Amino acid sequence: MLDIEATAVAALGARLDDSFARAVDLILACSGRVVVSGIGKSGHVASKIASTLASTGTPAFFLHPAEASHGDLGMITEHDVMVALSISGESAELLAIVPLAKRRGARLIAMTGNPRSTLAREADAHLDAGVAEEACPLGLAPTASTTAALALGDALAVALLELRGFSAEDFARSHPGGTLGRRLLTHVHDVMRAGDALPTVTRDATLSQAILEMSRKGMGMTAVLEADRRVAGIFTDGDLRRAMEKAIDLRATPIEELMTPKPHRIRAERLAVEAVRLMEAHRISQVLVVDEAQRLIGALNMHDLFRAGVV
Repeated sequence: MLDIEATAVAALGARLDDSFARAVDLILACSGRVVVSGIGKSGHVASKIASTLASTGTPAFFLHPAEASHGDLGMITEHDVMVALSISGESAELLAIVPLAKRRGARLIAMTGNPRSTLAREADAHLDAGVAEEACPLGLAPTASTTAALALGDALAVALLELRGFSAEDFARSHPGGTLGRRLLTHVHDVMRAGDALPTVTRDATLSQAILEMSRKGMGMTAVLEADRRVAGIFTDGDLRRAMEKAIDLRATPIEELMTPKPHRIRAERLAVEAVRLMEAHRISQVLVVDEAQRLIGALNMHDLFRAGVV
């Protein structure tokens, strides 16, 4: 069954001709919305295609043909392009509204499995989604044909995405509630700790002072600063474990003898996912946030990024 559907999709490539380019041009020139419609199984595919178009930079919505006949046809304007899906190309519900949509001035793209069908003949551009056979052993249930139509709709959306120069950041803006939106729209300054929550000591502090600061702030580290707040180093839980293996005076040992100098740092305006990549690349759990003069303004650890949903 899967082989039949895979073959149906693979066969589409040879049929991406001038009609496909014409359909793309019609949508690019559209100043309104793309109205995608279909009935039955084709209706479900049409709804998904509309959703994919809308999320990739082409304003679109699904119109149920039965509802269109009872008033929703008013959603279509002369500035729109209608994409009508029907495997047979003879769906009565679609054929009832197509002349009315065209009378309003909308352009028509038909996606059918029959280039000689009524719907295909009415169209300004026809996309051939025909298949040699259905995956259904009875040859009745739309299976390979709906898969092919869905793939053809995806090809249309991707072609438009590329021609519009639609970016990952653009995609994230239409998905602010999803994981991708959080990953691409969250910046370091949105999740970093700052002010009193920031663990810091000066480079003349002792090890015991650094340990107390780490315990109070609970970040598993403390930044070590120069007098002007430029970063001199960082002292982490790992540094503490290594220090405990030595015979040292916890009260008197200067922190600058035990800190890690020149620690990794990041700017506040960078994306939070860049902080994740920095930590993963260097196998660290914290990173300091600095301004253009390398003065400390914040810090974050992997737990902060987990809580923000970035990881």
